[in-house]
Amino acid sequence: MVRLSRVQQQERTRAAVLAAARQEFTERGYVEAKIDRIAERAEMTRGAVYSNFPSKRALYLAVLIDMVERTAVEEVPESSPTSVARALGSFARAWLERLPLVGDAPPGGHLQLRSLSGVLDDEPARTALAQVIRLEALLLARTLEAHLPPNSRRVRLAQLVLTVLNGSAGLAETAPGFGDPFDVAAACEHLAGIDLADVWNPPHLPYVPSAQPCDDTWAVPTESSDQVTGNRVNLDADGVIVVLGVSRLAAAEEAVRAARPNEQVTVIVVTSDPAETGRLVRLRIGDLTACLRRVFAADAWPPLRLVLDDRASIATAVGLPDVDDETEAAVRVENGRIVARAEGRGAGHAAATAGASNTTRSSGSGA
Repeated sequence: MVRLSRVQQQERTRAAVLAAARQEFTERGYVEAKIDRIAERAEMTRGAVYSNFPSKRALYLAVLIDMVERTAVEEVPESSPTSVARALGSFARAWLERLPLVGDAPPGGHLQLRSLSGVLDDEPARTALAQVIRLEALLLARTLEAHLPPNSRRVRLAQLVLTVLNGSAGLAETAPGFGDPFDVAAACEHLAGIDLADVWNPPHLPYVPSAQPCDDTWAVPTESSDQVTGNRVNLDADGVIVVLGVSRLAAAEEAVRAARPNEQVTVIVVTSDPAETGRLVRLRIGDLTACLRRVFAADAWPPLRLVLDDRASIATAVGLPDVDDETEAAVRVENGRIVARAEGRGAGHAAATAGASNTTRSSGSGA
């Protein structure tokens, strides 16, 4: 008889709970689902379910993450679309494949949509979602910008496309069968021709305090996975590391626009609630990047590394032992050492421009 290790047993238990929960959510939806029925389906106790997932919301998000990861396409195209318009059309078609068919039962359709209706019923969760979508738009925009001259910005375009797509999902949930996904994809393609006067000029950046020079050694975490590429991140590489709480994710662009050409920018996401808010970030980013990988060749993926630091081990390594959803800090790494530090609003911009001239600091590098 083969005896399972403790880790193997935990993985088997978790898989059984996820399978049972998916059945329950598919049949009854999030609101009507019950932990007791999920435990019964999994042939476990209620306590065993809660020992793996502390709440129904955490379990629902875990089910959605598992769905996204199971359906992710491993093979990426050899080449990317040749224009922003074609890229948006292809991205929209990949995204819209989640829409349920007219005859699908509502609970199962909601699950297929990755619906968060009735799930995020408190202000912190809604705030986190708004910030995550801002980060989604940045990732999509940086991919689109690969087709454009340097310093072009398409964040507002990406936000508009995500608004259209998420609106389509909302209609599919409340009015099944309304609208044609092919029309929606075509509309997203045509949005590329709209002039949104997308410039990058935040008024507060000239007043951000300079990063503090230093020369610190640090214990570099080695097992850090990039949510964009799925590869291991080399945190020891020269560049900027920005640590952001989930309520400050929109600040990632400040480091991206100020970074030196071809410089690695790594965003470390931290949260005080990894079970729920952390899973929300993992779900949304994983879902978006799965669509990006289906459309764009690897060389067109956004040059932005994104790491979810649920245990705050990376934050601690760079000298931030206490982090929460409002954290905003950054360091510059050169030759394996931390050579500049910044905390507070604009920290990513300050670290990215550390050592640059005052003129460059004030004007920024993005269009």
